[in-house]
Amino acid sequence: MRRIRHWLLIGASISLSACFDSSDSSTVNPGNPTPAPTPGVTASPSPQPSASPSPSASPNPSASPSPSASPTPPAGAKTFIIEPGEDATSKMLTAIVQARPGDTIEFTCGFFDLAASIQIIGTENITIRGCGREQTVLSFRNSINEQGILSTNVRGLTVEDLSIIDSQGNGIELRGTKFATLRNVRTMWSSGYGTADDDPITADNYAEKMQVACTLPSREDPRRTISGDVGAPTSPDYTVSSESGRYGIYPVKSENVLIDNSESIGASDAGIYVGQTKKAIIRNSRTAFNVFGFEIENVQDGMYEDNLAECNTAGFLVYDLDNLTHHGKRTIVRRNIAKNNNTYNFAEPGSIVASVPRGSGFITLAYDHIDIYDNQFIDHDTAGIILTSYELVGGNNDRRMDGYSEGVHIYNNEFANNGNNLQTPDFDRLIATQGGDVASVLPMLVGMKIAAGKQDPSQYRGAHILWDGLIDELRKGCPYPVDKDGNRIPDDDYGKPESGNQYPNPDCTYNAYKFDENEKRIVPRWWFACVDWADNTFAEDSVPYANFHGTDGLNSTLALLGGDLAAIAAVPGEVPEFPATFEQGEHDCPARFDGQNLPPLTPVVLDEYVPGTGAVQLTPEEVAELCGATVPAGEINREALIANCPTLQDYQLFSNPADPRSAPNGGGVPFVLNTKLFSDYSVKYRVAYLPPGEPALYRAISAGPSDTRSPDGVDDTMKFPVGTVIAKTFAFRDEVEHSERLIETRLLIKRQNADTSVYWDGLPYIWQEDGTATLALEGGTASVSWKFTDPDDNQHYAGATDSYTIPHRNQCGSCHFNLNLETGSAPIGPKARNLNRPYFSESSWDSEQAQHAVRGVNQLAYWCANGLLSGCPDDLQVDATSQIAAAAPRNPKFNVPGDSGHPMNSA
Repeated sequence: MRRIRHWLLIGASISLSACFDSSDSSTVNPGNPTPAPTPGVTASPSPQPSASPSPSASPNPSASPSPSASPTPPAGAKTFIIEPGEDATSKMLTAIVQARPGDTIEFTCGFFDLAASIQIIGTENITIRGCGREQTVLSFRNSINEQGILSTNVRGLTVEDLSIIDSQGNGIELRGTKFATLRNVRTMWSSGYGTADDDPITADNYAEKMQVACTLPSREDPRRTISGDVGAPTSPDYTVSSESGRYGIYPVKSENVLIDNSESIGASDAGIYVGQTKKAIIRNSRTAFNVFGFEIENVQDGMYEDNLAECNTAGFLVYDLDNLTHHGKRTIVRRNIAKNNNTYNFAEPGSIVASVPRGSGFITLAYDHIDIYDNQFIDHDTAGIILTSYELVGGNNDRRMDGYSEGVHIYNNEFANNGNNLQTPDFDRLIATQGGDVASVLPMLVGMKIAAGKQDPSQYRGAHILWDGLIDELRKGCPYPVDKDGNRIPDDDYGKPESGNQYPNPDCTYNAYKFDENEKRIVPRWWFACVDWADNTFAEDSVPYANFHGTDGLNSTLALLGGDLAAIAAVPGEVPEFPATFEQGEHDCPARFDGQNLPPLTPVVLDEYVPGTGAVQLTPEEVAELCGATVPAGEINREALIANCPTLQDYQLFSNPADPRSAPNGGGVPFVLNTKLFSDYSVKYRVAYLPPGEPALYRAISAGPSDTRSPDGVDDTMKFPVGTVIAKTFAFRDEVEHSERLIETRLLIKRQNADTSVYWDGLPYIWQEDGTATLALEGGTASVSWKFTDPDDNQHYAGATDSYTIPHRNQCGSCHFNLNLETGSAPIGPKARNLNRPYFSESSWDSEQAQHAVRGVNQLAYWCANGLLSGCPDDLQVDATSQIAAAAPRNPKFNVPGDSGHPMNSA
């Protein structure tokens, strides 16, 4: 018992999950394949070394260490062998549910048409292997899930020697995964995926179709009605599609990630992307025909080395995105080749990536401390390197984040033919926004400014290196940011706040750490870039460097010319603040700063993976002791929340153990949502249990012009403390027979690993005839019927099905592994805009929950008044009649016409 108590103190737990549905040029050389496995053999064959993506992609073989993510399998480890055929999906699902630490899921050579994704949840030391990325091809074109491979809350994962093609969403997604190695893998979408030009990869043609060269990218967007670009309207190599998944290889909120000798083709956002991760190495890999080839976002300690980016819209991106859990710093970009990244931007409109100009070799935005050396930036229509800030694109609402890139060191690189074919902007759109649509017309703006600065209309072009020239001043009087209790948040070695959206959004962006006691900027540390001009090689075919001074002079120029943008380049110099400047000395740090230069960053070294040190694995005896404990009446069995108890009754969540509609124990509060996910005509009973004295944090998008709150992200729910339990019971009502049948209860439990990282576990329980709900990790099915009147729309519904599905533990990814949510099966429904309504039970069944004290009361107001929410608005402005809070956002009920406050059928 002492051992169990210790785990409780440090918050460690085991991790199993279930779906909890709570609302709303050159080709790559094939690697040497591993010999095909013999069925029934459990020893995992060791993969052979794979070739680099191309001779030019690895000018210097990488010597960076790898994590030991492929340790010797422990005694008794199993290898699950999956072969092509009609039963491949069912055998794969059996393997992922049964796999335990040390096991291997092995796909033989061949083409697999899989109807579900590979989801590895809450375990460690798992290997997923093929027999070579040219030989083992896993197609997810017909899958019911979005991802090809999804790993969440896993410690020690190896994926190697296979290809993932045509996934509905991301190819390989790692969420909250530590010590992950992706080696010799490919993610790819068929040419023209999801369009009239779709050319599917099949079992008959995959050997040919997966080899994609980069000879001539398509510069012209076929969706544009105006185009003056030079280049082929279609590429002979590959047809890009905005219908493709967003990311090919996508580790996020992870640690110690190695991506080696891999490839991504056709992603509508980024081919190889690492986000919100600590320690990541991407090497010896190739990206082609993605919007961004390689992307590092909010990463702490990243390294790109010996990679090839070609025929993407842009080659490399290192930046920070706003409103995320932590911000990035320290990335090395070395020995890479970025060339001919001139494919038109085919991302769906609305994101930062959708505004990236075609023909960009490397872009950095709002990210500190980057070393860029020994690279080649060749044949880019806009620029080789672009250094920019959020100020250029209109800023952002996240005042926890600094919007400027600083400490960028550029040396020993080769630049050739960059900036000599700027894309034609949409003039009508620019005029309509009076120059406000800056990002999408950046090439035109830069070209006009350079032509004006050169006083030569023929110099309408970009440059090898572009800087927006935007500089922040000391924000005097801006206090150091604090947490919700008013305490200073942590800072790094330089005094910069280690902030993220777990803290309140302050009234201003603190930047005093950049300045000394005399209010002078600390240089070169917090200067924007140091360029060692003599050590870089700049071909004379392009402008070496330009500071285009953001959008300075654009409005004056529009006024001067009456909006005749086509004539701007022909009248250089008439607006004094408009022209670009070309003083390379502003980034010659030794000359400017008394011989001081930025010291080189230390190469990233991944930590060593030691099996058996991840989530705690409780013994059956320990589970029995925890789950069998007796607690006082009215309390829940909180100590058992670290275990996956065999019955729902073990947690003692309800006053009547046989009825999840009875009054909640332990201060639990029932709740309903404005907009909920339809689930086969079932009615639902939702209850939230928070640890005593630990409220959730109120978070909401803006409720209107008078609300000064800034969004943390549209997906964000309330920020719940560790130890929170959310229970949702599915039942089917028969109003004719005056009965209601309980089918399942799904739990979400917020747990904490031994390393203090948090995640949400999902557990499905199926109700039995004896009134017991039993744990069903492998899911199940049920025959159900319904006859009820929906209280929202007053419509009567009746029907039956023999195939109501209770999900197995790994199916949560379909809904709950969202991009901006916490790791694991994070809740979706409990958002301010969904809770802004009075509580009334969904069912006409006369339950104790229907009579709870929250009945008829605005749920947000109840939670705030009863200590369940902190950080609430001072006055929610709840209407006494409707019980709707005017000072909080609100979703209308989707099936109640006019519930938004506007007349039916109005615009």
